Amino acid sequence: MNNLVVIKKIINPFKKTIKIEGDKSLSIRWALIASQCLGKSTSFNLLKSEDVLHTLNCLNKLGVKVNLKKDRCEIFGLGINGFKYKKNIILNAGNSGTLARLILGLLVHSNHKIKIIGDKSLSKRDFLRVIKPLKKFGADFKSRNGKLPIIIEGTKNPKPINYFEKKGSAQCKTAVMLAALNTKGQTIIKSKKSRNHTELIFKYLNFPIKISKNKQLDIIKIKGNRKIKSFNYRIPSDISSASFFIALTVLTKKSNLRIQNVNINPSRIGILKILKMMGVKIILKNIKEYKGEKIADINVKSTKVLKSIKCPSDLNSAAIDEFLIIFLLAAKAKGVSYFKNLSELNQKESPRLKWGSKILNLLGVKTITTNDSIKIFGNPNLVINDNKKILIKNYLKDHRVFMTSVIAALSFGGKWTIHDKDSIQTSFPSFLKIINDLKK
Repeated sequence: MNNLVVIKKIINPFKKTIKIEGDKSLSIRWALIASQCLGKSTSFNLLKSEDVLHTLNCLNKLGVKVNLKKDRCEIFGLGINGFKYKKNIILNAGNSGTLARLILGLLVHSNHKIKIIGDKSLSKRDFLRVIKPLKKFGADFKSRNGKLPIIIEGTKNPKPINYFEKKGSAQCKTAVMLAALNTKGQTIIKSKKSRNHTELIFKYLNFPIKISKNKQLDIIKIKGNRKIKSFNYRIPSDISSASFFIALTVLTKKSNLRIQNVNINPSRIGILKILKMMGVKIILKNIKEYKGEKIADINVKSTKVLKSIKCPSDLNSAAIDEFLIIFLLAAKAKGVSYFKNLSELNQKESPRLKWGSKILNLLGVKTITTNDSIKIFGNPNLVINDNKKILIKNYLKDHRVFMTSVIAALSFGGKWTIHDKDSIQTSFPSFLKIINDLKK
């Protein structure tokens, strides 16, 4: 019974300033790249979630010294292809697709076979998308239809490759970029636009990387076999985590919220653009640049009337982790909202397109879904009867399904029982604490 949350009433209006934990994508990337540097790298505000802790544990198994302290994390990098480990080791990625896919890129030069495993949810996800390009470097893989567990055996001489990333997957792109570090020569990546955190870190570290762009693709050229100096990094707050509190504020009458020091990388702010299209007033303050990333305070307030939208598909990649909460806002918009080309949502921790539809249906909102699209018939007067019981369970412990359900319960009413609250440990351990602070 301790692993569930019961919510019986909507939240009262609030006016608050909050801080969100460090960005998960950047926390994992910093750790993996720091392991390839020479010497001690230090990060501050590292997200101490299960996904990040699994990353640090995997690096430790690969011979990298890690000191995790209260206010910082230190990684003593061994250089490119410097891992030192025993034969037949097993690396547990837990629930983290980012970790499991990216670390494979660092192992294309591994001396011995290494087994990658994950939890039940991660073991259902597709890894062929990274196995196929990484095989071109010369690494060998054994798996069951491209699913975990995966055994990788590297090659002594990884070869640079040409790779066309067609899915708009930053994980696939980054796995290839990390593998390219191990090669003698130039790897060329043509990539559908996606998150560019790895490119920004590479550029900040003065790594030999050249990036050119056209309307639809990024062309990335990387020269490998170089030494990388250690670096310090203060992780900005995670906009994916902030999105839940942005939505709660929008849906709660007479409320105002400031979220401090949030990463507003242009490849991550699809949710801000989509919400502005829906009529939400969002103001960015204290905008600054930090080692290539843009950071700002996000100010948002409740919105009386939300507009329905036909969401442009070119915003999908920049909002891919936020669509569940976007769907929740569309449920209260006036008119029919339409989102398409979202098959990638079903490649996440759970089939999120299906779960997004299911949550809205439980609210009494009509939806029409296909394998890659959803129509949402919004209801501006959406309120749930106080006596209506809503149960959320068996969702593969997807942290975003849990958090979306909590926001729905606090915004629309009803009697909610939401199972597996420990799912938030993968990305946002302080989520419920911040919720409780907003209630005070």
